[in-house]
Amino acid sequence: MALSLIKILFFVAAVALASILASYVAGTGSDVRLQLGGYEIATSPLIFTILLVLTFPAFWLLFFIIGLAKATLNFFLGDENALTRYFDRNREQRGFEALADGLLALSSGEPKLALTKLSRAENLLNRPEITGIIIAQAAEKSGDKIRALSAYKLMLEDSRTRFVGIAGLLRHRLETGDTETALKLAKKAYSINPQHDEMQNTLLRLQSSEEDWEGALNTLATKMRQRKIPRNVFRRRNAILLFASGRKKIFQGDLEEGDKDIIEANKLSPGLIPAAVIAAEAKMRADDKRSASNIIKKAWSIQPHPDLATAFASIEPAELPFDRKQRFEKMVGKSSKHLEVKMLMAELSIADQDYAQARQEIGSLAEEEPTVRSFAIMAAIERGEGSDDSIVRSWLTKAASASRGPQWVCEICHWPHSEWVPVCTRCGGFDTLEWTKVHQTSEITETPASLLTLAGNLPDIR
Repeated sequence: MALSLIKILFFVAAVALASILASYVAGTGSDVRLQLGGYEIATSPLIFTILLVLTFPAFWLLFFIIGLAKATLNFFLGDENALTRYFDRNREQRGFEALADGLLALSSGEPKLALTKLSRAENLLNRPEITGIIIAQAAEKSGDKIRALSAYKLMLEDSRTRFVGIAGLLRHRLETGDTETALKLAKKAYSINPQHDEMQNTLLRLQSSEEDWEGALNTLATKMRQRKIPRNVFRRRNAILLFASGRKKIFQGDLEEGDKDIIEANKLSPGLIPAAVIAAEAKMRADDKRSASNIIKKAWSIQPHPDLATAFASIEPAELPFDRKQRFEKMVGKSSKHLEVKMLMAELSIADQDYAQARQEIGSLAEEEPTVRSFAIMAAIERGEGSDDSIVRSWLTKAASASRGPQWVCEICHWPHSEWVPVCTRCGGFDTLEWTKVHQTSEITETPASLLTLAGNLPDIR
């Protein structure tokens, strides 16, 4: 340290002295005369200045020889690594200078120049744990994916950089759409650093997209134990994963275990509509109509939905239309002003052939909320009251070009889905579907008549 400081001070002093002498000589305009040991040397100011400049490499060479001589002396005195340290120190200094130049180039938006500088630093330093990640970043920014992958793979060889290397390879796999390999990499990275929040989220998202529900449940439980997720969010997501796991088991024929998972999911999140519907079906299989009704009523009080109405109707499949209407009136209760309730009660009145009541129930909803379903209800009312076919046809014509109305829509990419799913089929978002209006007639797959699930089929008018 002291020797380096002496070198710096000497260099600064030499530069200052040389500048003063060069300025003085240039100002005199006469020859320069030097007297050394009785000898006199005369030269021109230009030659003198050139000689003065050449003294700097000479001094550098002098310091190099002194340092080398000192290292050699130490070597002969028994320090076997003295010469190696001396040359490595110079090499390391040049390496860190190249590394600094590379970082500056990367920061200034010159990734290709940065990659050149960093490659030199890599060769000089031989420290991949330092240069590897920066080289990978520079390569990615310059579009050199092959070099970036090579840098990430090299990091796998060192335990200190293995996690970063796996994370880099994981990002590449996600970009190329190879979710299967990405899931394996995420699991490996998670096993190395289970505390890493971003990796936890990535693993959870991949497990969900690959329908590894058991693995996703374990990952979510870990996040909860580490207090990285609010309890209410944990309950909601845990319910979704249990529901998905239970539904998969039911599809595979394991009704008992599947029903257990879905009933537990319904307890955790009573407002999760698909879980409520299948939980009610599970209770019906156990011949427990009362519990099935309570599940649907609880979910309805949180958010009225057509699927809940269909599930509630299926609890008593053989009841008369009038009795069904009375049973539904008890369920809707305070939510009677909800748009879904108005259309539901209008459909029930149509099924009971009480068309005047149906018209009263729907009111001006067809004008205020013009959707396929509201127009279909009006067509059914007109048909039931014996109106002319042209009137019924006009309502059906309106329905053909009307908004689909509320659907399951991803709140991230706004893509509509025909049914609720845990993971958006378009963007892969987890728990992003919400029941809301969408104005896309191109996604309509049902006919107007098929929407009246509780009122019966509406005759086609041609």
